[in-house]
Amino acid sequence: MKRGKASAVAASVGAYIAGLPPEVRAVLRKMRATSRKAAPEAEERISWGMPAYALDGMLTFLAAFEKHVSLFPGPDGIEKFKKELAPYETSKGTVRFPLGTPMPYGLITRIVKFRAKENRARAEAKRKTK
Repeated sequence: MKRGKASAVAASVGAYIAGLPPEVRAVLRKMRATSRKAAPEAEERISWGMPAYALDGMLTFLAAFEKHVSLFPGPDGIEKFKKELAPYETSKGTVRFPLGTPMPYGLITRIVKFRAKENRARAEAKRKTK
């Protein structure tokens, strides 16, 4: 399964998830629920062909791949949780969680909440300078 294949026809987050194999679908549904609970006021959408959450700017993206699922919290999200993310493969703005291993949903919650707080603070500072 390649991300592009599932997302090429996805008009919504639900459609994106529905196009995945059952075992991956379950993980992404839980990641979706975790993200929505962590930032209930965030707008859910498809962006760059992936499920995405926005609140005063983009918060995170989710995606499924052949051997892992990814969370894209941006560079600040990776840096802030560097120690907790050490067991996982990361890059500048991405963390990869291998399929078939326990998912750190509590950590995902903390990352999404951090990104929401960061975006709100940035938006508030911008409003004050206008």
